[in-house]
Amino acid sequence: MAEIGSFALIIALGLSVYTCVVGLIALMFQPRPQLALASASQAGGNGFTAEGSLSALLRDSSERLTETARRAGIVTFAAVLLASIVLVICAFRDDFSIAYIFHHSNRDLPGPYKFAVLWSGQEGSLLFWSLLLAAYGFVLRLRYKTDPRLFAYASVVLAGVQTFFLLLLNFAAHPFAIMQGSIPGDGNGLNPLLQYPEMVIHPPMLYLGYVGFTVPFAFALGALAMKYPGEKWIHITRRWTMVTWAFLTCGVFLGAHWAYSVLGWGGYWGWDPVENASLMPWLTGTAFLHSVMMQEKRGMLKMWNMWLVFATFWLAILGTFLTRSGIISSVHAFAQSSIGEWFGWFLVISLIVFLFFFIKNKSHLRSEHKLESLVSRESSFLFNNLLFVLLCFTVLWGTWFPKISELVQGNKVTVGAPFYNRVAIPVALLLLILTAVGPLLAWRKTSIESLKRNFLWPTIGALAVAIFLMATPQSWGSPFGLKPWQDISYFYSLMAIALSVLVILTVASEFYRGGRVISKHTGQGMFASMVQLTHRNTRRYGGYIVHFGVVVVIIGFAGAAFNQDQEKEMANGDKMTIGPYTLVCRSYTDDDAPNYASQWAMIDIYKGGKQIDTMTPVRRFYKASQQTSTMPDIRSSLNEDLYLVFEGLNQDNGHPIIKAHLNALVMWIWMGVWIMLIGTGLALVPNAPAPSRVAVPSPLGRTQAAPAVTGD
Repeated sequence: MAEIGSFALIIALGLSVYTCVVGLIALMFQPRPQLALASASQAGGNGFTAEGSLSALLRDSSERLTETARRAGIVTFAAVLLASIVLVICAFRDDFSIAYIFHHSNRDLPGPYKFAVLWSGQEGSLLFWSLLLAAYGFVLRLRYKTDPRLFAYASVVLAGVQTFFLLLLNFAAHPFAIMQGSIPGDGNGLNPLLQYPEMVIHPPMLYLGYVGFTVPFAFALGALAMKYPGEKWIHITRRWTMVTWAFLTCGVFLGAHWAYSVLGWGGYWGWDPVENASLMPWLTGTAFLHSVMMQEKRGMLKMWNMWLVFATFWLAILGTFLTRSGIISSVHAFAQSSIGEWFGWFLVISLIVFLFFFIKNKSHLRSEHKLESLVSRESSFLFNNLLFVLLCFTVLWGTWFPKISELVQGNKVTVGAPFYNRVAIPVALLLLILTAVGPLLAWRKTSIESLKRNFLWPTIGALAVAIFLMATPQSWGSPFGLKPWQDISYFYSLMAIALSVLVILTVASEFYRGGRVISKHTGQGMFASMVQLTHRNTRRYGGYIVHFGVVVVIIGFAGAAFNQDQEKEMANGDKMTIGPYTLVCRSYTDDDAPNYASQWAMIDIYKGGKQIDTMTPVRRFYKASQQTSTMPDIRSSLNEDLYLVFEGLNQDNGHPIIKAHLNALVMWIWMGVWIMLIGTGLALVPNAPAPSRVAVPSPLGRTQAAPAVTGD
């Protein structure tokens, strides 16, 4: 089987090189549309000419080469898919003659995790990355008739990136390398931290986001290289970008949920370098999704958008470099290897290529309009972008600071959560303000009077919620009884919740105003009118739903100010109190399974003197890898999570150690992510056609036009 997989990768590399090189040759010899048109006109006026014949010959040859390159790109997907299937089959067959299978699987590993072996190690994850890239290229090449010339350029760029990853797989990180010596009877097993159901879907979602941003980059670089007229390439890539952004969003938050549910430290985001690596392209991708509307509507920020698309792709590759070079230490990172140098060179080459075409054709990217007023939708998008880029730069600087300090000073200086929070929290609050104000601003210019009129009631509502949270008793639980003057974290929490309410009310007011217009002209109910409104402009109102999901997530983040934790040795019958809960240790028990042995703690939970639950945090010892991991038990509710960790035994007296966390509003984060994904899905749905304006008789015999149509 290993021979089949290796052969498939060699074939895939050859096909990918062919797609890139031949596709590039075809584009180089392809007559420019203006030249072809002039030759055709000359041939039509003067009969047969050498120039016309040469142009026709070049065009026909170029088209044939382009078509063969396109088909080679399609077959590349089949070859990489075959290699991936072979690796998965080898995992299920326990073929430990393959080094990768030996290091990342074992006989007693459950089936879903054997499937996940494909992306659980360095070589397999690179193969999976190449598979996803080939799949994106497969879809792109099937849709080439949308704009054959632009798609041909994009196909060449994708093939270039694909070639890099296939070179890695064939020469630097071969997934089908054979074990030397005798074949072992069992494997080392999968990393215990990865043996969790979400890890079957978290890496694919993250990789779909990482890899997917190659497609907008390919279209952008192609449009730049060919001086593509107009903004059609933006319209073509919009759906690609939104789908990719949704995958990356899902991947980032699945990773946060995995960290929360498996690592046992009680948190979901620790500003770990690999967490940061996934966040940076998400930030620039989010900025691009906003600023691209300025290019569509007003022909502005063309250069800026090019750089945002490139930065998003480049940061995705940089994140992969961080996790695979060994340059940083992280629970998420792969072991140190030589492929870091490959990624370093690829980053440099991709930057040089982009800079070459940008400098060569930047005159093509001049903006068609200028900013006319600071009180306008354009200015809100501009400030929004600046804040996203500022936050991205902060994360990038903090992630690389240990390495920079080591190179400059000779000793490594790390930065922790306080460094990031000092920038991230104020920036997030400013972004909330822009999210609230943005929908109320018009393009080009907005009058202050209009802004005051539309902003008055949402502001009053947000202030009322803030006062209510400060006036209520703390006995109601988090986040009630907030005293922002006691601690800066309480102040930030109050601001985050109040501004989130402000955003919710402005979004609701947009739905209400549009629905009221439709209801007035159609006579249908308000809810039906708002549904119709959303169907008429799914991109706009789907975006508002995404904003609503974001503020729900922010409310969840605001709960971190109220978190509590306690740690105690708990023998049978011992008690521990945290918040309104009393924990009573009932017993401890052992269990044995083929893949691991377990120790369970059984903790009875009391609230208000009544038992409400029994929680069972567990420690597992994985036999194949000889590693221990913890599995917290989490009792979730809308306002707080009770989070218990069995940390092990006191080596002196043998007493078990239980750590309890009381985390406020965490469930709001996971709910907000679902809302964001629903809003993104809605924004991808095509608009329903607006009804025609027809003259209908009025009760007094006059005619009137109905119904009204709303839009951006």
